[in-house]
Amino acid sequence: MSDILQYTFFQNALFAVILIGLAGGIIGTYIVTRRMVFITGGITHASFGGLGLGFFLGISPTLSALFFAVLSALGVEWMSRRNGVREDSAIAAFWALGMAIGIICIFMTPGYTPELSEFLFGNILTITHTDLILFSLYTAGLILVFILFYRHIVYTAFDRDFAATRRLPVRLIEYGMTFLVSVCVVLTIRLVGIMLLMSLLTVPQMISDLFFNRYKQIIYSSIILSILSGITGLVISYYINVPAGACIVFILVIFYGMARMSIWGSRLRKSRN
Repeated sequence: MSDILQYTFFQNALFAVILIGLAGGIIGTYIVTRRMVFITGGITHASFGGLGLGFFLGISPTLSALFFAVLSALGVEWMSRRNGVREDSAIAAFWALGMAIGIICIFMTPGYTPELSEFLFGNILTITHTDLILFSLYTAGLILVFILFYRHIVYTAFDRDFAATRRLPVRLIEYGMTFLVSVCVVLTIRLVGIMLLMSLLTVPQMISDLFFNRYKQIIYSSIILSILSGITGLVISYYINVPAGACIVFILVIFYGMARMSIWGSRLRKSRN
């Protein structure tokens, strides 16, 4: 293990795994509790339009993807709340629009864009110091928001009608959290790519939900699982020479299977007794 820690790219990847584990554990718990998995999937794929536009215009693909992700997320919320459009229909519309714009822009971009595969399939080993600084700032801001507005967020996530009766700014909280989800999606794309991103933001929470029912417990255990699977997948991927993102997600799925088997075995023992 000590031999690979001497490489700067692996050190950056390790720090990225820890940061993404912290942010993903927090924001992923909100996504699962609020039942925003489908919305988040739509945001993820809509951001592809921003990536394509960034490559076509020669600007930062991350910034253009962030613009598309935030615009799509807020657009879905606005259409479903104000214009009587079903949420799943609004998601499908923005999802298709983002993918269509991305494909057209990439097709029109002269030359070959090798960086595109990093966003589609992920390559955490290409994480730079700038990426780490951006994600550190985001994670610090996310933690601060949850510390200051924890009860407001929890009330809104579980029951927005109850939160409204408590005179909480439900709509503002929902828009704010949707914005944070969008930023997390874009910043995390470089880890596992668009294709596998949703697993990283949902599977740790699915495992935690098998053993805990309190919001804070799910957050803490999701963070631990995300970091543990991230480090394990990163090390294994280095030694067997496979993509790190796919390996991390595969480790998470193994953890989920082990958790399910543990619960099944516990229930079987109780039934025998």
